[in-house]
Amino acid sequence: MKISHIEHLGIPVQSIEESLPYFENVLGLKCYNIETVEDQKVKTAFLRCGEVKIELLEPTSPESTIQKWMDKGNKGVHHVAFCIEDGVANALAEVSEKGIRLIDQQPRKGAEGLNIAFLHPKSTAGVLTELCEHPE
Repeated sequence: MKISHIEHLGIPVQSIEESLPYFENVLGLKCYNIETVEDQKVKTAFLRCGEVKIELLEPTSPESTIQKWMDKGNKGVHHVAFCIEDGVANALAEVSEKGIRLIDQQPRKGAEGLNIAFLHPKSTAGVLTELCEHPE
């Protein structure tokens, strides 16, 4: 698996509208994309910070994994996403062979049209890890 860079940091928020002023007016970052990912029950907002993106995640349903995560009292960074140069499917096979527990057995579509897959934090030093690739 070849990682080129951190693709984004996922940060859950109750409201993108209420959270954006901090990121834009205080930190000086600019939101360039807001979209809803229906199958993940989440609305996302992306901001750039150099080469890394910040993804704000607003749950759109009580059944959203983001809402459930926040309901447990969790705050702060939810996941770290790495850009994979040699394909998410290849990376999943490689980490699975190394004993890493997979949340996604196959890549699926995520925000911004990326192919994504998650690795379970119980086998990744407690860090929910997302593998991403830009589609060809």
